[in-house]
Amino acid sequence: MEEIQEVVDQYKKINIDKELSNSENLKIFSIKFYKDVAEIYDSVTRIKNIERNPTGFNFNDAAILGLLVRVWKILKEVIYYYEKNNANMVSLLDRQIIESAITAKYLLIKGDEVIEDYRKCSYKNRVNMLKDYDSDPEYCKTPPAIRLKKSILNKLSAEGFTMDSFSEQERNKWKLSGKNFYQIFTELEPKEFYKYLYGMSSEAIHGSWNESMDYDLRKNEDGTFSTFPFFQEADIRFITPLLRLTHDPYLLWTERIETRHEIVINAFRWMQSVNVKLYEAFEILYKTENTQPS
Repeated sequence: MEEIQEVVDQYKKINIDKELSNSENLKIFSIKFYKDVAEIYDSVTRIKNIERNPTGFNFNDAAILGLLVRVWKILKEVIYYYEKNNANMVSLLDRQIIESAITAKYLLIKGDEVIEDYRKCSYKNRVNMLKDYDSDPEYCKTPPAIRLKKSILNKLSAEGFTMDSFSEQERNKWKLSGKNFYQIFTELEPKEFYKYLYGMSSEAIHGSWNESMDYDLRKNEDGTFSTFPFFQEADIRFITPLLRLTHDPYLLWTERIETRHEIVINAFRWMQSVNVKLYEAFEILYKTENTQPS
């Protein structure tokens, strides 16, 4: 808790409105803020209620905790590449943050039965591998196959699963709650967010013609294209919308593990407030200058 309060207290000496009104300071301030948000997320995942969890977390808790750790780890990398002004790498990472945050929020809201379904869905490829072994006895005898099969069986055993534990997941085609990600996303967030925050970022993962034009090609005056061998400059505005999706699961997590403290609640209110101010400051800057912060 002290770590979180220390981060927030730093800003008592900063005139935030003044920083946000200065185009030269805006990017510097925003990067500092984003880094501190990631540190607060990090701290939340290390808070523990000793009475509830004297050592570690059970499988269902750990399934959510793993997603929350994943979010702040990737967020720190996103910020790193923003500092390096490398939009190509940022575009590869944004979607992973969104998927992890939305999935964590969905699991926290739905509860233990759905969390177990999530855990089981992760075994799709491993279960299918074991089934393939039965149809290919020669491959089963190879050292790599023996090692892999042992690893999979050990994991299943540790969670109390057998090959007969996945009938529901197979009926649902290995989709969480039988839903695709769009259905889960729009159940939790406005559907407009999907295409703007998630849909376009998916192109960076899979590749698309528009993604190539934006990042890897240069259009010539005669309408032809040539190689663009450099990294595109990063638009700092993309992190603020991400934080709109990442706050909730961390707060829901503190409620689940019974560690919701006034310090945490106030810190998240403060982060949300500053994030809104950042969004408004970026909008004003881009309208007046029509350029990216340098």
